[in-house]
Amino acid sequence: MNETMLALLGFATIIMIIVLLLKNVTVPSLAFIGVTTVTGIVLILTGTYSVKEVGDFIGAGVKGVHSTASLFIFSVLFFGIMTDVGMFDRIINVLMKRVGHNVVGVAVMTCLIAMIGHLDGGGASTFLITIPAMLPVYKKLKMRPTTLLMICVTAMGVMNLLPWGGPTMRTASVLGIEANALWVSLIPMQIVGIIISFATAIFWGIVEKKAGAGLNSTRVVDYGEGDEESLSEEQKNELARPKLFAFNVILTLAIVITLIFAPMPAYYIFMIGCVLALLVNYPGSKMQKKIINSHAAPALMMASTILAAGVFLGILEDSGIMDQMAIVLASFIPHSLGRFLPLIIGVLSVPCALIFNTDSYFYGLLPILIEVGSQFGVDPLQTGIAMVVCKNFATFISPVVPATFLGVGLAGVEIKDHIKNCFFWIWGVSIICLICGILFGIISI
Repeated sequence: MNETMLALLGFATIIMIIVLLLKNVTVPSLAFIGVTTVTGIVLILTGTYSVKEVGDFIGAGVKGVHSTASLFIFSVLFFGIMTDVGMFDRIINVLMKRVGHNVVGVAVMTCLIAMIGHLDGGGASTFLITIPAMLPVYKKLKMRPTTLLMICVTAMGVMNLLPWGGPTMRTASVLGIEANALWVSLIPMQIVGIIISFATAIFWGIVEKKAGAGLNSTRVVDYGEGDEESLSEEQKNELARPKLFAFNVILTLAIVITLIFAPMPAYYIFMIGCVLALLVNYPGSKMQKKIINSHAAPALMMASTILAAGVFLGILEDSGIMDQMAIVLASFIPHSLGRFLPLIIGVLSVPCALIFNTDSYFYGLLPILIEVGSQFGVDPLQTGIAMVVCKNFATFISPVVPATFLGVGLAGVEIKDHIKNCFFWIWGVSIICLICGILFGIISI
């Protein structure tokens, strides 16, 4: 199979998966496994790769996401235990005293927590810090979890531009410059992004308020299968551990701090947290089994989705399909528009983020576009800035980024609803930052 056919096969695979997800035909794990299996069979039947090679691609892909799947299982269990013991109920009451029953205030607080949480540059850790803390507040005020995710991913997209953020480091390595030097160049655009992030929180907070959100609201909102409101008051009282509140808060803070600063696997940190939380709050194997079983369903559902996404990423990435897709996309840029390359790729970055994962985008597509731009006298730095800034906003709405599934799983939101709710807003935000970059003279056309 030639390179163009490989690229077309890749586009067909991704389009089919996105269609299946958006049409709600099947759950994400089945879509990833089913469609990707067909792709693998095509690669084998055409003699492009052997059965063993396709198997190796799958193994490498699953290996690449198994830590995220493990992280999700144990993080869901840990925060589930903290919900059961009633820790979040106490915290909610404190938050409510700070912001009252101000829906807009809650939205702004979400943005602030997400920005602080993303200082380490890790998408998974930011979701784990922000969503469990704020989701109970959203439920109490009848605010939609899709709004929570919208505010989170906008704030995370801005903070991901820090020099130790993955996309910035990847772009700097391709450009052959220091990550800090690249970051200094795009600071004005990041400042605009931060302002837009808070504006996003205020705007959607107002939207939620006008839609009926607030204390004692009768608004009906779907919070997914993991809604703890399904527990009766008697069951909540049985599981609550008010006398251990101080211990549970200290344990949670220790987990979060360790998650940010300790050079250890995040899933192991949550494993230790689960062990301590269960032993102290629910001594005895019978009660511990009951707690674990109560949180097994959502953990298994999302872990299976992440592992299935690993199959998809393994075949498309390790087979070179994504690299060929990047080459085909670059070939569509007319020579007459070559000098406008940063503007073109900036506008198209959000749609491209749904197709390319972070590595294939920056290590596959960026070098090709830099080479194309050099033929028209385009500064590689400007191409890199346009790509990293505009793509970053869409990182955590992309179905090819494992952390996205962690976020939607914690919030109890379907991936299709997350994409539908965020796509055009995020695209607009990225274009505004691109225009500001042009106005500031960072990007010239």
